[in-house]
This record gives sequence, structure tokens and C-alpha cells, in this order.
Amino acid sequence: MEQSEVLKRVIGILTQMTDWRRILEEDEERDIGSDPSVITALLSETLPRIRIPEDATHEEIANLVAEKVGGAIHQLVGAFTLAFVELAQVHDSGRDNITTNDVLRELALRAEHLNSNGNSDDNGDSGGDSDSDPDS
Repeated sequence: MEQSEVLKRVIGILTQMTDWRRILEEDEERDIGSDPSVITALLSETLPRIRIPEDATHEEIANLVAEKVGGAIHQLVGAFTLAFVELAQVHDSGRDNITTNDVLRELALRAEHLNSNGNSDDNGDSGGDSDSDPDS
């Protein structure tokens, strides 16, 4: 999955969480439930499937998992970090004329612009390597 797509999914999750927080602030008694499916879906889409040989040692399994999952985790951490930094900068600047959802919306538009220009991400790694490996 391209970094811009991961970023847009992370922004979706953060937007949903801010909406849930707002709902709870308005009505503390309301049960909105926490839907883990959005996070599960994000992980399912970004983390590659790994086939582990039956005769693999513990060390081989650890190396295989690190190799296959490392890039996807890097993408997720990068997306959450970027969103956090964007939100923190607005907070630190003292701007009170912009909401969290406004910041996230602007970030999503920038991610969409990156995607439409054909750029995979800032470091040139689209994270697609593991998706193209039929044994992953």
C-alpha cells in the first residue's frame, strides 16, 4: 500500500476518533461503543501476509517477520507521526480558528495530491515490495 493511502486511512481513523470524543463530551452517558474493525482493517490492509516454512527455526521466523512486517510498521508509524506533528504545530501556534478535523482534512488533501502526482511517499518506498511477493 502506498504511503499516501496509509496516511489517508490513518486520517480517517483519527477523524472518527475525534467525532466519537465530541459525541462523548456532549453526552457522557451515550454508549458509542468502540469499533475495533477500523483498526483491524487498517492492519489487515497494511501488514503483509507471511508464510512461515514448517521447518523454520525461531531465529528464522523472527528474521522473516522483521523483514516482511518492518516496512509496513514504518509506514504506519510515519503516518501517525505526521498527523501528530501537524496537529501539534497548530496547537503550539495557538491558532484557535482551525479545528482538528480541519487540520486532518487539509492533510488528507495533501496526501491525495501526492497520490494523484504518482509519488509513492517521501522516502521513495511505496511499501509495495511485500505485496508483490507471492510467498509473503
